[in-house]
Amino acid sequence: MTGGGLLVAGTTSDAGKSVVTAGICRWLVRQGVKVAPFKAQNMSLNSFVTKEGAEIGRAQAMQAQACRVEPTALMNPVLLKPGGESSSQVVLLGKPVGELSARGYHGGRQQKLLGTVLDCLEQLRGTYDAVICEGAGSPAEINLRRTDIVNMGIARNAGLPVLVVGDIDRGGVFASFFGTVALLSREDQKCVAGFLVNKFRGDVSLLEPGLDMLQGLTGRRTYGVLPFRHGLGIDEEDGLRVSLRGTVRESVVAPPVGEDVLRVAVCAVPLMSNFTDVDALAAEPGVVVRFVDRPEELADADLVIVPGTRGTVRALEWLRERGLAGALVRRAAEQRPVLGICGGFQMLGEHIEDDVESRRGHVEGLGVLPVRVRFAREKTLTRPEGEALGERVEGYEIHHGVADVTGGDPFLDGCRVDQTWGTHWHGSLESDGFRRAFLREVAAAAGRRFVPAPDTSFAALREEQLDRLGDLIEQHADTDALWRLIESGAPRGLPFIPPGAPA
Repeated sequence: MTGGGLLVAGTTSDAGKSVVTAGICRWLVRQGVKVAPFKAQNMSLNSFVTKEGAEIGRAQAMQAQACRVEPTALMNPVLLKPGGESSSQVVLLGKPVGELSARGYHGGRQQKLLGTVLDCLEQLRGTYDAVICEGAGSPAEINLRRTDIVNMGIARNAGLPVLVVGDIDRGGVFASFFGTVALLSREDQKCVAGFLVNKFRGDVSLLEPGLDMLQGLTGRRTYGVLPFRHGLGIDEEDGLRVSLRGTVRESVVAPPVGEDVLRVAVCAVPLMSNFTDVDALAAEPGVVVRFVDRPEELADADLVIVPGTRGTVRALEWLRERGLAGALVRRAAEQRPVLGICGGFQMLGEHIEDDVESRRGHVEGLGVLPVRVRFAREKTLTRPEGEALGERVEGYEIHHGVADVTGGDPFLDGCRVDQTWGTHWHGSLESDGFRRAFLREVAAAAGRRFVPAPDTSFAALREEQLDRLGDLIEQHADTDALWRLIESGAPRGLPFIPPGAPA
């Protein structure tokens, strides 16, 4: 028997699809429902490695955690990792299969993947009571509808009801809801069951007349109004932001345990990947994390992080153009703490041989770590475990670069020279004991009277966040009506709203 399903679409990117999907998943699992997340196609530089060694979007890994199940490649069969403004690496069922331009992908390859994503969804629906699917962007992107496999394309083919989420904090939510439906074809409109308002501030009674009018205009009801709450973002998907300032989670700021705070500066390199690595630092009381793009912003930092990137050589050039490269070299010489993660680790080395990603051949690195990097065509996708600073560490690796470490002190899979550290391991700072030990080293080197909180559990904080999302759905959505949608599909007889999709 095939399990129930629902597609969470959005009026725009960042309308709250990922958060709402995670919230519905957590609400369902608390009701004893065996549930899984699904996103047919994801474009993101923030990815994760499953236990079987498959690369998927971090949002789907987080949604799997909301479901209290292990993430698998079935939950995100197609992942696009941008390498610039017009091309992406295509990751199919967790493994890279090549680079394609946007025109090449939408020109034919995407539609050929429809059978694969439908098969993955069917396998999940055969295993779970319910599968909560997330769309991408807007379902009313009429220029892409013909090749769509993630919004109405998957909804139509799999018989999924569609819930459209709108961010009212941006304004124009009624027009966005109406316009989204009115730009869909007659057959697509039959799948759209109704709406869910996200990030509402104020008195809901003032909104209700508008919701009644919207139902009169579209014949579709609103299934809930979620209030605005700080600190509810889950792992970001968008990997092409010009500026990443402010992406660290908003949360209640706890006072530092020691006398000082610890200032962390993250170099906002182009095509930054897995910038979620710093979330565990931002969760520590007394740790202040900010993204920077100027050398003077490193001056007062106690720790500088050079993060991962989809374009190591391009990011290295950017560091040099900005003057950040020289600042990092001086900082390392002064024995002031620097941590390079994945691509950041590679940039700190002596040189890079890259005939795969940038195809630039031999490129000189910053030369502060005794490491030589050669890019391999096969991508390393692993979930390593180890020990550092006397503490157990878990992480995950996603990289083409193979590091030959020729000196320094061992540090995870990389090395350490004085106060410059480098590793390919993403997620290592989520290991609580290791994070505290590392921060103590940084504080001592920086001369700060900072003391890590003894009881901060990043896993527990993440669980609390997911429970808060589940609470939002349980308290502010019509959960009985949502379950009817999941179990029985969109209501019959929904009216067509003209003009519909253009021919």
